[in-house]
Amino acid sequence: MTRSNPDDKNGKMPSYFNLPPLDVSLAFPQATPASTFPPCVSDYFQYDDLLKPEEKAIRLKVRACMEKEIAPIMTKYWEKAEFPFHAIPKLAELGISGGTIKGYGCPGLSITGSAIATAEVARVDASCSTFILVHSSLAMLTIALCGSEAQKQKYLPSLAQLKTIACWALTEPDYGSDASALKTIATKVEGGWILEGQKRWIGNSTFADLLVIFARNTSTNQINGYIVKKDAPGLTVTKIENKIGLRIVQNGDIVMKKVFVPDEDRIEGVNSFQDTNKVLAVSRVMVAWQPIGISMGIYDMCHRYLKERKQFGAPLAAFQINQQKLVQMLSNVQAMILVGWRLCKLYESGKMTPGHASLGKSWITLRARETAALGRELLGGNGILSDFLVAKAFCDLEPIYTYEGTYEINTLVTGREVTGFASFKPATQRSRM
Repeated sequence: MTRSNPDDKNGKMPSYFNLPPLDVSLAFPQATPASTFPPCVSDYFQYDDLLKPEEKAIRLKVRACMEKEIAPIMTKYWEKAEFPFHAIPKLAELGISGGTIKGYGCPGLSITGSAIATAEVARVDASCSTFILVHSSLAMLTIALCGSEAQKQKYLPSLAQLKTIACWALTEPDYGSDASALKTIATKVEGGWILEGQKRWIGNSTFADLLVIFARNTSTNQINGYIVKKDAPGLTVTKIENKIGLRIVQNGDIVMKKVFVPDEDRIEGVNSFQDTNKVLAVSRVMVAWQPIGISMGIYDMCHRYLKERKQFGAPLAAFQINQQKLVQMLSNVQAMILVGWRLCKLYESGKMTPGHASLGKSWITLRARETAALGRELLGGNGILSDFLVAKAFCDLEPIYTYEGTYEINTLVTGREVTGFASFKPATQRSRM
């Protein structure tokens, strides 16, 4: 039986079936979505005054690019868990890849300038900041700090321009916090090395041109570093699906079966886990600035939202309890910026310790989670929509709270430094050693 339709002329579908998709933000005007990013009002204590002119300039350059190029597309790609490859040239133009590395086409930023750039990327989109951090503050920095002169000249210029992309593979399926116990092995053969093993949670790995892989030398039992090309025979990378946070970041599982690495791609300066820690100490400063930037974006979004959205005949910003939560968020952001800034200054003066970096990362991520939770409350029902940033940021903070050392592990790093006692293993295991 065919149901007739008065609008169906000569078998053609009625015109209203051809209308463009409904713009929900226009149909239900409640507040401006994050695709039009709010102005930055989160520097309440005017910390910008502490920055050098070149650091202020990089902040404004990154902010303008992120608000114009990334804000309009981030929700779409986050929802699809896909990476916006077309945006890479725009990110390359920022000139921030390579961060503090001098020469080889790298920007040679101060660590404060690099941290500010990280925060500004994260303010709009946490996934983009993780993409750059993995590429720059882990992979590139490992080559810069531990690689040979030939490796620096060969790889860093292209990486700095984002013409090639890198990832950094330390974590394994069975070894996350206990990364120094990794099981991936490297066996010396004529002209190079054979790598066997698995890595997990490796950001950028599904499309990276270069993979910085850490493996245990079967001769010395020490951890060494290797540069592996994406098309190496025996290398397989599979995307990890169903993440709730940093969905734009392409994390992968890596399997290596008799992967050959030539001698020239062995990173000679990585001969123990302590050498790996030299890179992690710097990258943890950058990671600490990710939640600072995310929290700035959350506050900026909530500030605008509360002034636009009305209930009971008044803007939400006019209600006392909302003001209290907003100010608590603002207080957190000011304190987080100050701790992050001090970390940078300690590093620049050569005084920063692993404990300093770990305390900064753990405490800042803790405050960021609180800030996101308050923002989620302030936005009510819209607080669970990625369109208004806060829900997306709320989820994105969860992996950041865990990676580069969980909150608990980082507190133990600081605890070991201030007490002189290492407490990473249960007391029963320590007593047997």
